[in-house]
Amino acid sequence: MIDGTPGRRMLWGRRLDKPANIKIGTCAWSYEDWRGVFYPEHLPAAERLAFYARNLPAVEVDSTFYHAPTPQVAAHWAEVTPPDFAFACKLSREITHERKLRDCAEPLREFLEPLKPLGTKLWCVLVQLPPFFQPARDEVALRDFVRHLPREVRFAIEFRHADWHHPRIAHLLSEHGVAWVWNDLTPLDHQEEGAYEFLPDTTDFLYVRLMGDLEKKYAANGRRIHQYRELMWPRDAALESWAVRVRQAVAEHLRIFMAVSNHYEGFAPHTARRLGERLGLTLSTPEDAEADKGAAGDGRQMDLL
Repeated sequence: MIDGTPGRRMLWGRRLDKPANIKIGTCAWSYEDWRGVFYPEHLPAAERLAFYARNLPAVEVDSTFYHAPTPQVAAHWAEVTPPDFAFACKLSREITHERKLRDCAEPLREFLEPLKPLGTKLWCVLVQLPPFFQPARDEVALRDFVRHLPREVRFAIEFRHADWHHPRIAHLLSEHGVAWVWNDLTPLDHQEEGAYEFLPDTTDFLYVRLMGDLEKKYAANGRRIHQYRELMWPRDAALESWAVRVRQAVAEHLRIFMAVSNHYEGFAPHTARRLGERLGLTLSTPEDAEADKGAAGDGRQMDLL
């Protein structure tokens, strides 16, 4: 909605007077592949989040897709992360994939209740819809779901079927202050291209997911075929394209959350750092500390990328 001031938008009931707060993180933090390359070799799994949060300012929580944490676990997440750390929790598959957004008022309440200890660190709940969720049979369910979302929590919806790419759906999300997730699922044989799909801007909060080529993520038997320990598929041009879009969006958003997958370039912490560089953000990684030690010892800066 335009408030009459040139270049200034009024969204979600707020005037946007300050540039967006940008947070970049990875899709989950508990990867065995990262042991020895991001996490210290013998770091206990229970200490990974605290270590992660000393290096990156945000994380998309994938585990909540499978089961909600206990309030005690959520309180621990809040306790071991810095005050300005940001979480985005993926909505449960019971709601998105099993119930298909139908009859889910109570499951949604049960999902959100144990997340309350996160407080203001819970930036968003991600609603990742399956490819089989389609307008022909599911639009009424989507509309009812969006209309009844609680206002005290922000939501972002990711569509995985192109039939949702219509202005009427973007208008629905805009009307209720829900973010339309901008995702990048570009195939590997087009890895230097940015995503050029329907990417509407629906509210004062922007959610970007750089996921990569999901078709080449698993073998025919469903097993994962890659180890995510290093940069394997550099997407320099695509990252620059996304950085340009985000820089253009900064003035009209209060918050921008960017989640990067291991499968996007092969090693999500490096992708987060490379993206941050293009946005003028300094994201440290454990390798940076080792580089600094090496530079102090031999008088030259190590290039880890």
